[in-house]
Amino acid sequence: MSGAQASSRSADPAEPGPGPRTRTATASSRTALSALVQRDLTVLRKNFGEFVGRTVMQPFLLVFVFLYVFPSIGQGVGSSGGAHGESAFATVLVPGVVAIAIMFQGIQSVAIQMSQEFGFTREIEDRVQAPCPLWLVAVARVLSGAAQGLTSAVIVLPIAAVVHAPGVHPDLSIHWWIAVTLIPLSCVAMTSLGLFLGTSFEPRNIGVMFGFVILPLVFLGGTYYQWTRLSTLEVGGFPWLQALVLLNPLIYISEGMRAAFTDISHMHLWIIYPVLSLFCVIFLGLGLRNFRHRVLS
Repeated sequence: MSGAQASSRSADPAEPGPGPRTRTATASSRTALSALVQRDLTVLRKNFGEFVGRTVMQPFLLVFVFLYVFPSIGQGVGSSGGAHGESAFATVLVPGVVAIAIMFQGIQSVAIQMSQEFGFTREIEDRVQAPCPLWLVAVARVLSGAAQGLTSAVIVLPIAAVVHAPGVHPDLSIHWWIAVTLIPLSCVAMTSLGLFLGTSFEPRNIGVMFGFVILPLVFLGGTYYQWTRLSTLEVGGFPWLQALVLLNPLIYISEGMRAAFTDISHMHLWIIYPVLSLFCVIFLGLGLRNFRHRVLS
């Protein structure tokens, strides 16, 4: 056979060629998840100034009022113990402020956005057209919200640590292995809570969510006090409040932040890690169920 004939045979269009490579469902879902998260982070980067202002405002006002204004006018919390007492309160408050920042960012970045997307405009329909399962769209929002929560913690901690009156010095000591493991877990727990709340409340009922859910979480979440000190509040010898607040996921984050950033007494880590992980599973499971129901309804 001549070379021309061989070339003609090899170029024969009737012969089947190697068809296009097909992607597996797992690879497609992974790509779609990455694209959804990158989309949210791109929006965050473009509006980073607004994000910082929204994140910093409440924690800054908390530490400014409690750690600067009150001590400066002689009404500081713990002032009966002098500067030492005020510094002890500052040591308790700074980790609590970081915990609040993580909670609010997680709820705001997921719950508020999710309720808006399920509103009249039905913007959620643009997201669920991604080539991946419905549950993966919700997980992408949880992960991007967790990244925002992590960023808020990094921003808030140095601000809370330096804003205080002269003579008031929070006694901070960073335990890195706790910080780098507990902060991401806390962020995922709060964004999972945000997914659950955002798919449970209608947009018109967001005010109800803040009044009956968020406020009790904040004031009973150990922001201003240590969980270990609640044992003194007893009824018939039973520490009722110390037991009641164990239903609040924020108490574990506040105590975990105290373990990460201070040397004061706190809840045992062998309780904090498993319970926070359990809250992640519960909130994420309920949130995914509600998300699917809302999308398909």
